[in-house]
Amino acid sequence: MTDKHQNDPIRVGVIGLGFAGETALKCYSILPNVQIVALAGLEEERLAQLGATFAIPHLYSKYEDLLARDDLDAVSIGVPNHLHAPVAIAALERGLHVLCEKPLARTSTEATAIVQAASKANRVLQVVFNHRERNDVQTLKRYLDEGQLGEIYYAKAYWMRRQGIPGAGSWFVNKEMAGGGPLIDLGSHVLDMALYLLDEPSVVTVSASTYNKLGMQGVGIDPRARKSGANHQYEVEDLATAFLRLSNGATLLLESSWATYSSAQNDYGIVLYGTKGGAELRVRNYNTENTLTIFKDVDGAPTDIHPTVQGGGFHNAVVSSFIDKIVSGNWSLYDGSEGLRRVRVIDACYDSAAQGKEVTLTTYYLHLQ
Repeated sequence: MTDKHQNDPIRVGVIGLGFAGETALKCYSILPNVQIVALAGLEEERLAQLGATFAIPHLYSKYEDLLARDDLDAVSIGVPNHLHAPVAIAALERGLHVLCEKPLARTSTEATAIVQAASKANRVLQVVFNHRERNDVQTLKRYLDEGQLGEIYYAKAYWMRRQGIPGAGSWFVNKEMAGGGPLIDLGSHVLDMALYLLDEPSVVTVSASTYNKLGMQGVGIDPRARKSGANHQYEVEDLATAFLRLSNGATLLLESSWATYSSAQNDYGIVLYGTKGGAELRVRNYNTENTLTIFKDVDGAPTDIHPTVQGGGFHNAVVSSFIDKIVSGNWSLYDGSEGLRRVRVIDACYDSAAQGKEVTLTTYYLHLQ
Protein backbone atom coordinates (compact mmCIF):
# COMPACT_ATOMS: atom_id res chain seq x y z
CA MET A 1 0.00 0.00 0.00
CA THR A 2 1.45 3.36 -0.99
CA ASP A 3 1.68 6.40 1.29
CA LYS A 4 -1.59 8.32 1.58
CA HIS A 5 -2.67 11.73 2.68
CA GLN A 6 -5.43 11.95 5.28
CA ASN A 7 -8.12 13.17 2.87
CA ASP A 8 -7.27 10.77 0.03
CA PRO A 9 -10.03 8.28 -0.88
CA ILE A 10 -9.74 4.68 0.29
CA ARG A 11 -8.84 2.67 -2.82
CA VAL A 12 -10.46 -0.74 -2.91
CA GLY A 13 -10.43 -3.89 -4.98
CA VAL A 14 -13.19 -6.49 -5.02
CA ILE A 15 -12.58 -10.21 -5.54
CA GLY A 16 -15.61 -12.24 -6.58
CA LEU A 17 -18.40 -11.70 -9.09
CA GLY A 18 -21.41 -13.27 -7.39
CA PHE A 19 -23.94 -11.76 -5.00
CA ALA A 20 -21.26 -10.91 -2.43
CA GLY A 21 -19.00 -9.18 -4.92
CA GLU A 22 -21.78 -7.22 -6.59
CA THR A 23 -23.20 -6.17 -3.22
CA ALA A 24 -19.79 -4.93 -2.11
CA LEU A 25 -19.50 -2.90 -5.31
CA LYS A 26 -22.91 -1.33 -4.73
CA CYS A 27 -22.00 -0.40 -1.17
CA TYR A 28 -18.61 1.06 -2.01
CA SER A 29 -20.01 3.02 -4.96
CA ILE A 30 -22.23 5.18 -2.72
CA LEU A 31 -19.48 6.14 -0.27
CA PRO A 32 -17.90 9.51 -1.06
CA ASN A 33 -14.46 8.66 0.32
CA VAL A 34 -14.00 5.38 -1.58
CA GLN A 35 -12.59 4.69 -5.05
CA ILE A 36 -13.17 1.29 -6.65
CA VAL A 37 -9.93 0.59 -8.48
CA ALA A 38 -10.05 -3.07 -9.50
CA LEU A 39 -12.28 -6.15 -9.78
CA ALA A 40 -11.28 -9.81 -10.17
CA GLY A 41 -13.24 -12.91 -11.09
CA LEU A 42 -13.21 -15.89 -13.44
CA GLU A 43 -16.40 -15.36 -15.47
CA GLU A 44 -15.33 -13.10 -18.34
CA GLU A 45 -18.79 -11.88 -19.35
CA ARG A 46 -19.81 -11.16 -15.77
CA LEU A 47 -16.50 -9.42 -15.10
CA ALA A 48 -17.00 -7.14 -18.10
CA GLN A 49 -20.61 -6.43 -17.14
CA LEU A 50 -19.83 -5.43 -13.56
CA GLY A 51 -16.78 -3.51 -14.68
CA ALA A 52 -18.89 -1.43 -17.03
CA THR A 53 -21.75 -0.96 -14.55
CA PHE A 54 -19.47 0.42 -11.84
CA ALA A 55 -16.90 2.07 -14.14
CA ILE A 56 -14.04 0.02 -12.72
CA PRO A 57 -10.81 0.79 -14.57
CA HIS A 58 -8.90 -2.45 -13.95
CA LEU A 59 -10.34 -5.95 -14.45
CA TYR A 60 -8.56 -9.24 -13.76
CA SER A 61 -9.38 -12.90 -14.13
CA LYS A 62 -6.91 -13.85 -11.37
CA TYR A 63 -7.07 -12.41 -7.87
CA GLU A 64 -3.26 -12.63 -7.65
CA ASP A 65 -2.99 -9.99 -10.37
CA LEU A 66 -5.34 -7.68 -8.50
CA LEU A 67 -3.36 -8.09 -5.28
CA ALA A 68 -0.13 -7.34 -7.13
CA ARG A 69 -1.22 -3.73 -7.64
CA ASP A 70 0.59 -1.16 -5.52
CA ASP A 71 -2.22 1.40 -5.40
CA LEU A 72 -4.80 -0.42 -3.25
CA ASP A 73 -5.67 0.14 0.40
CA ALA A 74 -8.26 -2.59 0.92
CA VAL A 75 -10.01 -5.56 -0.65
CA SER A 76 -13.39 -7.24 -0.30
CA ILE A 77 -13.41 -11.03 -0.58
CA GLY A 78 -16.56 -12.65 -1.94
CA VAL A 79 -15.40 -16.06 -3.18
CA PRO A 80 -16.19 -19.67 -2.15
CA ASN A 81 -15.24 -20.52 1.42
CA HIS A 82 -12.18 -22.62 0.58
CA LEU A 83 -10.54 -19.53 -0.95
CA HIS A 84 -11.09 -17.21 2.02
CA ALA A 85 -7.86 -18.17 3.80
CA PRO A 86 -5.43 -18.06 0.86
CA VAL A 87 -6.90 -14.83 -0.56
CA ALA A 88 -7.18 -13.05 2.79
CA ILE A 89 -3.69 -14.02 3.93
CA ALA A 90 -2.18 -12.98 0.61
CA ALA A 91 -3.97 -9.62 0.80
CA LEU A 92 -2.90 -8.99 4.39
CA GLU A 93 0.70 -9.87 3.56
CA ARG A 94 0.48 -7.23 0.83
CA GLY A 95 -0.47 -4.71 3.51
CA LEU A 96 -4.14 -4.48 2.56
CA HIS A 97 -7.15 -4.17 4.85
CA VAL A 98 -9.59 -7.05 4.33
CA LEU A 99 -13.39 -7.30 4.40
CA CYS A 100 -14.29 -10.99 4.11
CA GLU A 101 -17.65 -12.62 3.59
CA LYS A 102 -18.77 -14.98 6.33
CA PRO A 103 -17.61 -17.41 7.46
CA LEU A 104 -14.09 -16.10 7.95
CA ALA A 105 -12.85 -19.57 7.03
CA ARG A 106 -13.85 -23.24 6.89
CA THR A 107 -11.96 -24.23 10.05
CA SER A 108 -10.45 -22.81 13.22
CA THR A 109 -6.98 -23.49 11.85
CA GLU A 110 -7.61 -21.43 8.73
CA ALA A 111 -9.34 -18.64 10.62
CA THR A 112 -6.54 -18.44 13.18
CA ALA A 113 -3.99 -18.11 10.40
CA ILE A 114 -5.95 -15.21 8.88
CA VAL A 115 -6.23 -13.37 12.21
CA GLN A 116 -2.54 -13.91 12.87
CA ALA A 117 -1.77 -12.43 9.44
CA ALA A 118 -3.96 -9.40 10.24
CA SER A 119 -2.23 -8.89 13.58
CA LYS A 120 1.23 -9.24 12.06
CA ALA A 121 0.41 -6.80 9.26
CA ASN A 122 -1.47 -4.41 11.61
CA ARG A 123 -4.38 -4.21 9.20
CA VAL A 124 -8.16 -4.19 9.64
CA LEU A 125 -9.83 -7.57 9.21
CA GLN A 126 -13.64 -7.61 9.31
CA VAL A 127 -16.24 -10.27 8.52
CA VAL A 128 -19.53 -9.45 6.79
CA PHE A 129 -22.17 -10.10 9.44
CA ASN A 130 -24.84 -7.99 7.81
CA HIS A 131 -27.93 -9.32 9.58
CA ARG A 132 -26.94 -7.85 12.93
CA GLU A 133 -27.34 -4.45 11.22
CA ARG A 134 -31.10 -4.87 10.92
CA ASN A 135 -33.02 -2.17 12.80
CA ASP A 136 -34.98 -4.77 14.75
CA VAL A 137 -31.74 -6.36 15.97
CA GLN A 138 -30.35 -2.95 16.88
CA THR A 139 -33.56 -2.08 18.74
CA LEU A 140 -33.42 -5.35 20.68
CA LYS A 141 -29.78 -4.67 21.49
CA ARG A 142 -30.77 -1.35 23.07
CA TYR A 143 -33.39 -3.08 25.24
CA LEU A 144 -30.71 -5.50 26.42
CA ASP A 145 -28.03 -2.87 27.00
CA GLU A 146 -30.50 -0.82 29.06
CA GLY A 147 -31.19 -3.85 31.26
CA GLN A 148 -34.90 -3.91 30.44
CA LEU A 149 -34.96 -7.69 30.06
CA GLY A 150 -32.72 -8.40 33.04
CA GLU A 151 -30.38 -11.39 32.95
CA ILE A 152 -30.79 -13.49 29.80
CA TYR A 153 -30.52 -17.12 30.82
CA TYR A 154 -31.81 -18.91 27.71
CA ALA A 155 -31.64 -18.07 24.03
CA LYS A 156 -32.60 -19.71 20.78
CA ALA A 157 -31.21 -18.75 17.39
CA TYR A 158 -32.48 -20.36 14.23
CA TRP A 159 -32.50 -20.13 10.44
CA MET A 160 -34.78 -22.72 8.86
CA ARG A 161 -35.78 -23.37 5.28
CA ARG A 162 -38.14 -25.85 3.72
CA GLN A 163 -36.60 -25.64 0.25
CA GLY A 164 -33.35 -23.75 0.34
CA ILE A 165 -30.37 -25.84 -0.76
CA PRO A 166 -28.33 -23.25 -2.73
CA GLY A 167 -28.26 -24.94 -6.12
CA ALA A 168 -27.97 -28.57 -7.14
CA GLY A 169 -24.30 -29.48 -7.55
CA SER A 170 -23.06 -26.01 -6.57
CA TRP A 171 -19.90 -25.45 -4.53
CA PHE A 172 -22.15 -24.95 -1.49
CA VAL A 173 -22.83 -28.70 -1.30
CA ASN A 174 -19.17 -29.71 -1.64
CA LYS A 175 -17.57 -30.35 1.76
CA GLU A 176 -14.07 -29.37 0.66
CA MET A 177 -15.12 -26.08 -0.88
CA ALA A 178 -17.81 -24.99 1.60
CA GLY A 179 -16.66 -26.57 4.85
CA GLY A 180 -20.21 -27.65 5.68
CA GLY A 181 -23.86 -27.01 4.94
CA PRO A 182 -26.49 -24.79 6.57
CA LEU A 183 -24.64 -24.66 9.92
CA ILE A 184 -21.64 -22.84 8.45
CA ASP A 185 -23.79 -20.99 5.90
CA LEU A 186 -26.90 -19.83 7.79
CA GLY A 187 -26.00 -20.84 11.33
CA SER A 188 -22.98 -18.56 11.38
CA HIS A 189 -25.28 -15.55 10.83
CA VAL A 190 -27.71 -16.31 13.65
CA LEU A 191 -24.89 -17.42 15.95
CA ASP A 192 -23.32 -14.02 15.37
CA MET A 193 -26.62 -12.27 16.08
CA ALA A 194 -27.11 -14.19 19.32
CA LEU A 195 -23.59 -13.70 20.70
CA TYR A 196 -23.68 -10.03 19.69
CA LEU A 197 -26.99 -9.49 21.49
CA LEU A 198 -25.78 -11.38 24.57
CA ASP A 199 -22.65 -9.21 24.81
CA GLU A 200 -20.13 -11.78 23.62
CA PRO A 201 -20.07 -14.55 26.24
CA SER A 202 -17.61 -17.35 25.58
CA VAL A 203 -19.02 -20.69 24.48
CA VAL A 204 -17.88 -23.34 26.96
CA THR A 205 -19.32 -26.58 25.55
CA VAL A 206 -21.38 -27.67 22.56
CA SER A 207 -23.46 -30.75 21.89
CA ALA A 208 -24.47 -30.92 18.25
CA SER A 209 -26.04 -33.22 15.68
CA THR A 210 -26.12 -32.94 11.90
CA TYR A 211 -28.43 -34.71 9.49
CA ASN A 212 -28.28 -35.43 5.79
CA LYS A 213 -31.67 -36.91 5.04
CA LEU A 214 -33.17 -34.80 2.24
CA GLY A 215 -30.31 -33.29 0.26
CA MET A 216 -28.98 -36.71 -0.74
CA GLN A 217 -32.39 -37.44 -2.25
CA GLY A 218 -32.39 -34.22 -4.24
CA VAL A 219 -35.15 -32.87 -1.99
CA GLY A 220 -35.13 -29.22 -0.96
CA ILE A 221 -33.17 -27.73 -3.84
CA ASP A 222 -33.92 -24.03 -4.32
CA PRO A 223 -34.89 -23.82 -8.03
CA ARG A 224 -33.94 -20.11 -8.12
CA ALA A 225 -30.38 -20.62 -6.86
CA ARG A 226 -27.66 -19.64 -9.29
CA LYS A 227 -24.52 -20.55 -7.39
CA SER A 228 -21.38 -21.50 -9.28
CA GLY A 229 -20.66 -25.14 -10.01
CA ALA A 230 -23.07 -27.79 -11.18
CA ASN A 231 -21.38 -31.18 -10.85
CA HIS A 232 -20.63 -31.57 -7.15
CA GLN A 233 -22.04 -34.44 -5.13
CA TYR A 234 -24.14 -33.55 -2.09
CA GLU A 235 -21.68 -34.03 0.81
CA VAL A 236 -22.91 -31.73 3.60
CA GLU A 237 -25.70 -31.67 6.17
CA ASP A 238 -29.16 -30.31 5.42
CA LEU A 239 -30.08 -29.82 9.12
CA ALA A 240 -27.96 -29.03 12.17
CA THR A 241 -28.87 -28.52 15.81
CA ALA A 242 -26.59 -27.56 18.69
CA PHE A 243 -26.92 -26.92 22.42
CA LEU A 244 -24.34 -24.41 23.67
CA ARG A 245 -23.39 -23.69 27.30
CA LEU A 246 -22.11 -20.13 27.75
CA SER A 247 -19.57 -18.69 30.17
CA ASN A 248 -22.21 -16.52 31.89
CA GLY A 249 -24.33 -19.54 32.80
CA ALA A 250 -26.84 -19.07 29.98
CA THR A 251 -27.58 -21.63 27.30
CA LEU A 252 -28.17 -21.19 23.57
CA LEU A 253 -30.00 -23.51 21.20
CA LEU A 254 -28.85 -23.17 17.61
CA GLU A 255 -30.79 -24.59 14.65
CA SER A 256 -30.16 -24.27 10.92
CA SER A 257 -31.52 -26.07 7.89
CA TRP A 258 -31.60 -25.84 4.14
CA ALA A 259 -34.36 -28.43 3.75
CA THR A 260 -37.11 -29.64 6.10
CA TYR A 261 -40.66 -30.88 5.76
CA SER A 262 -42.02 -28.04 7.88
CA SER A 263 -43.88 -24.74 7.80
CA ALA A 264 -40.59 -22.89 7.34
CA GLN A 265 -40.16 -20.81 4.22
CA ASN A 266 -36.95 -18.86 4.72
CA ASP A 267 -37.28 -18.07 8.42
CA TYR A 268 -34.78 -16.91 10.98
CA GLY A 269 -34.85 -15.29 14.36
CA ILE A 270 -33.84 -14.99 17.98
CA VAL A 271 -35.78 -15.92 21.13
CA LEU A 272 -34.58 -14.63 24.53
CA TYR A 273 -35.79 -15.43 28.05
CA GLY A 274 -34.71 -13.00 30.76
CA THR A 275 -35.38 -12.31 34.43
CA LYS A 276 -37.26 -9.06 33.72
CA GLY A 277 -38.63 -9.77 30.25
CA GLY A 278 -38.27 -11.72 27.06
CA ALA A 279 -38.08 -11.12 23.33
CA GLU A 280 -38.90 -12.78 20.04
CA LEU A 281 -37.44 -11.61 16.77
CA ARG A 282 -39.04 -13.57 13.94
CA VAL A 283 -38.18 -12.92 10.30
CA ARG A 284 -39.93 -14.63 7.41
CA ASN A 285 -38.50 -14.29 3.91
CA TYR A 286 -36.28 -11.36 4.93
CA ASN A 287 -39.19 -9.12 5.96
CA THR A 288 -38.28 -6.17 8.19
CA GLU A 289 -41.64 -5.04 9.58
CA ASN A 290 -43.54 -6.32 12.62
CA THR A 291 -40.73 -8.72 13.47
CA LEU A 292 -39.93 -7.84 17.09
CA THR A 293 -41.99 -8.47 20.22
CA ILE A 294 -40.91 -7.66 23.78
CA PHE A 295 -42.60 -9.45 26.68
CA LYS A 296 -42.74 -7.68 30.07
CA ASP A 297 -44.97 -7.18 33.08
CA VAL A 298 -46.39 -3.65 33.28
CA ASP A 299 -48.12 -2.78 36.56
CA GLY A 300 -48.23 -6.49 37.31
CA ALA A 301 -49.96 -7.41 34.05
CA PRO A 302 -48.34 -9.45 31.22
CA THR A 303 -47.77 -7.01 28.37
CA ASP A 304 -46.60 -7.51 24.78
CA ILE A 305 -44.70 -4.59 23.29
CA HIS A 306 -44.31 -4.27 19.52
CA PRO A 307 -41.59 -1.70 18.74
CA THR A 308 -42.09 0.04 15.41
CA VAL A 309 -38.98 -0.86 13.43
CA GLN A 310 -38.26 -1.56 9.80
CA GLY A 311 -35.33 -1.76 7.44
CA GLY A 312 -31.74 -1.48 8.49
CA GLY A 313 -28.24 -0.82 7.30
CA PHE A 314 -27.42 -4.41 6.28
CA HIS A 315 -24.42 -4.56 3.90
CA ASN A 316 -24.21 -0.78 3.61
CA ALA A 317 -23.64 -0.51 7.35
CA VAL A 318 -20.98 -3.23 7.28
CA VAL A 319 -19.03 -1.66 4.43
CA SER A 320 -19.33 1.83 5.90
CA SER A 321 -18.08 0.50 9.25
CA PHE A 322 -15.14 -1.17 7.52
CA ILE A 323 -14.13 2.08 5.85
CA ASP A 324 -14.55 3.99 9.12
CA LYS A 325 -12.22 1.53 10.86
CA ILE A 326 -9.59 2.09 8.19
CA VAL A 327 -9.91 5.86 8.42
CA SER A 328 -9.71 5.74 12.23
CA GLY A 329 -6.13 4.49 12.13
CA ASN A 330 -6.75 2.25 15.17
CA TRP A 331 -6.22 -0.86 13.10
CA SER A 332 -4.96 -3.14 15.85
CA LEU A 333 -8.41 -3.02 17.47
CA TYR A 334 -10.00 -4.80 14.50
CA ASP A 335 -8.05 -7.99 13.82
CA GLY A 336 -11.01 -10.24 13.00
CA SER A 337 -11.06 -12.03 16.36
CA GLU A 338 -14.85 -11.84 16.46
CA GLY A 339 -15.09 -13.75 13.19
CA LEU A 340 -12.57 -16.27 14.51
CA ARG A 341 -14.70 -16.91 17.59
CA ARG A 342 -17.69 -17.71 15.38
CA VAL A 343 -15.63 -20.18 13.34
CA ARG A 344 -14.37 -21.89 16.49
CA VAL A 345 -17.93 -22.48 17.67
CA ILE A 346 -19.06 -23.82 14.29
CA ASP A 347 -15.94 -26.00 14.15
CA ALA A 348 -16.69 -27.39 17.61
CA CYS A 349 -20.28 -28.12 16.57
CA TYR A 350 -19.12 -30.18 13.60
CA ASP A 351 -16.61 -31.92 15.87
CA SER A 352 -19.33 -32.75 18.39
CA ALA A 353 -21.64 -34.09 15.69
CA ALA A 354 -18.86 -36.27 14.26
CA GLN A 355 -17.99 -37.70 17.69
CA GLY A 356 -21.58 -38.03 18.84
CA LYS A 357 -20.86 -36.35 22.18
CA GLU A 358 -20.49 -33.00 23.89
CA VAL A 359 -17.15 -31.26 23.42
CA THR A 360 -15.50 -28.42 25.28
CA LEU A 361 -14.09 -25.43 23.47
CA THR A 362 -10.80 -25.22 25.37
CA THR A 363 -8.98 -26.34 22.24
CA TYR A 364 -10.74 -23.74 20.13
CA TYR A 365 -10.04 -20.85 22.51
CA LEU A 366 -6.30 -21.18 22.87
CA HIS A 367 -4.60 -17.80 22.82
CA LEU A 368 -3.05 -16.86 19.51
CA GLN A 369 0.68 -17.44 19.43
